[in-house]
Amino acid sequence: MLKGKTALVTGSTSGIGLGIALTLAKQGANVVLNGFGAFEAARDEVAAAGVKVGYHGADMSKPGEIAEMIEYAKKDFDGVDILVNNAGIQHVANVEDFPVEKWDAIIAINLTSAFHTTRLALPGMKARNWGRVINVASAHGLVASAQKSAYVASKHGIVGFTKAVALETATTGITVNAICPGWVLTPLVQKQIDDRAARESIPVEQANRELLQEKQPSLQFVTPQQLGELAVFLSSPAADQIRGVAWNVDGGWVAQ
Repeated sequence: MLKGKTALVTGSTSGIGLGIALTLAKQGANVVLNGFGAFEAARDEVAAAGVKVGYHGADMSKPGEIAEMIEYAKKDFDGVDILVNNAGIQHVANVEDFPVEKWDAIIAINLTSAFHTTRLALPGMKARNWGRVINVASAHGLVASAQKSAYVASKHGIVGFTKAVALETATTGITVNAICPGWVLTPLVQKQIDDRAARESIPVEQANRELLQEKQPSLQFVTPQQLGELAVFLSSPAADQIRGVAWNVDGGWVAQ
């Protein structure tokens, strides 16, 4: 369905971003990956779908590097048709103890980076009168949890940003929507589970179960592949009039 389109997925060398990139690739989209660390395994996994795959290691907290990434996509892939803003980091602390540099980094990577990628990708989408901007927010973009002030603020910000840009592009062939996952067993969440197990001196399996019981009524993790399938749907003609939606995929978290 997406043959001939190019998807740029930020934070896509593992976890949710890689799952979305893989699912889009299986529908024929060429993919530009982004992220820190070793990317070769992710690149090879996506390339196995038979599509063209590129990589740019832009630091998503640096506007100049983001601009270079968009230029790379224009030069090597003729632009970005599907932009998935997924890059994100987390830190847990009470607000009075929250390190200022952590707050700044979370806002920069989780929220401000989406502003830069979107503003730079939109002109090309408008020229083609087709595009998809899919912002990976969180259940924390709809409800809050204690000790996550920066993350909650950034994800609420992404939901608001999504709505504003959806209105600005409402008469075009570009749609802008957000996906709001609940708990997904990514390296980010696994670290929270491991930290909890160590802090409370309990087995990891117990920490895992308690995490789900607190928030996610299904008692099952959402998978990156499920989020990828939603991204595919949002990229389809069936979703042409889905605009400015924050779509929670959370096992019932926000229904409570």
